[in-house]
Amino acid sequence: MARPFIEAANPTHPSLIDIHHEMDAKFGVVNIPNGVWIDEAGVIVRPAEPAWSGGERRSPQTDPNDSAATRRMERMRAILATRITIDRDRYAAAIRDWADHGSASRFILPPEEVIARSHPRPPEVAQAAAHFELAEHLWRLGQRESALDHFKEAHRLQPDNWTYKRQAWSLVSAETFPGPRARFMQGPPEGHESDWPFESDFLADVEKLGPDEYYPPTI
Repeated sequence: MARPFIEAANPTHPSLIDIHHEMDAKFGVVNIPNGVWIDEAGVIVRPAEPAWSGGERRSPQTDPNDSAATRRMERMRAILATRITIDRDRYAAAIRDWADHGSASRFILPPEEVIARSHPRPPEVAQAAAHFELAEHLWRLGQRESALDHFKEAHRLQPDNWTYKRQAWSLVSAETFPGPRARFMQGPPEGHESDWPFESDFLADVEKLGPDEYYPPTI
């Protein structure tokens, strides 16, 4: 799924696909897009946090002949407009300041602040990671129902890990509602609610949040 986007961007740097969620295990990434600032000495100077390039976000387009998916996408845009506030240019400016001023940048954090902002890993978070990894393995083997049970347990144990939720929701969306944009739905289109195996979905969970909870401001 990622290849067409990478080839269209024609990057001059390696583009790695984190299919096993190593960024979660090693750096505490629980949502996307996230960034981690690591200096030339290999020291983390900002832990995982919402990260943006500058400019406007391009929303995925739906098939105009798929009215159910189109209605869901319209609802998604409306909810995101009220629940998620993003200042893309501010984050990009902070990265440029760090590039220009290095250790003197006002945006790098002292070690104690990096530790304070990093996500803890209590036993239930480690258990969630194990359930998620097992769910991914079972899904690849075609053992759908068993995989769903472990996805649900991962969601229960670590409810603030959006990468776990969005991965499972995207897999089921792409499987249940064929189409090039199905993976962006992350929930059931109207009329297909009975086909959805989870108690919640992306829109339902985001609707429960305040405007700065999904992407907490950090810069």
